[in-house]
Amino acid sequence: MKRFAGWTLASPATLLVLLGLVAPVAATIYTTFGTPGGPFATYQAFFGSGFRRTVLIRTINVSLIVTAIALVIGFVTAYVVSRAPGWLKSLLIVAAVFPLLTGVVVRSFAWLIILGRNGILNSTLVNLGLIEEPLSMLYTQGAVIVAMVYLFVPLMILTLVGVLEAIPDDLIQASASLGARPSATFTQVILPLAVPGLIVGAVLVFTGSFTSYATPQLLGGEQVMMMGTLMYQQAMVTFDWVSASTIAAIMVVITIAIVLAMTRIARRLNPMAV
Repeated sequence: MKRFAGWTLASPATLLVLLGLVAPVAATIYTTFGTPGGPFATYQAFFGSGFRRTVLIRTINVSLIVTAIALVIGFVTAYVVSRAPGWLKSLLIVAAVFPLLTGVVVRSFAWLIILGRNGILNSTLVNLGLIEEPLSMLYTQGAVIVAMVYLFVPLMILTLVGVLEAIPDDLIQASASLGARPSATFTQVILPLAVPGLIVGAVLVFTGSFTSYATPQLLGGEQVMMMGTLMYQQAMVTFDWVSASTIAAIMVVITIAIVLAMTRIARRLNPMAV
């Protein structure tokens, strides 16, 4: 009876998720198999195009680089925040959350001002005499990576702060009292216990980077096209909805595969953590 009551209470939310999330994605993927050339013709056309393969590989590479950088910066920052006193911890958390109060487009435009040829960074470097003429930093892969790291590091910090706060100080003190070096305490105590938060944060950052549109479009342009901008181009410029649906289906499959791979890695690192 309790199990039946639980399913009854959960059924409205489950139905809403199925109708609002699962059904549209399934319908989008279904349309890619109904082309006259055969069920896999659109996928063959996608992977048969060198340009589209390059866009896919670039998107995966950029997303992995952003995730790796965000993991390092986010973990160090979250550890400092989790060990800070009460008032300072609150201030640091507010500082980490503050960028999330503005939209993605606004934050991306801010990087246009910073990285432009007449922007803040180039002007500073020229005034300091470090460079003779402004550098071309916009519309490069580096600009996209830097902006995405800035966008998604707050998510990593918020994910890890709670996990690191839950690690008892007694464990760290016990490790030190038994003669473990700080590096050994980190690798054998802190890091294994933080694996669940690292995986959740990595999934959030990777999926956000992999599906991002505004930042690559503004800072990368046509030179650094990614899957999100390619899908928009196919849907809204050339009005090729089948190709856009194919790109969306490929992005869904790759995202699920990466999530499963990260979960498996987490279980190998710490079977009790996930």
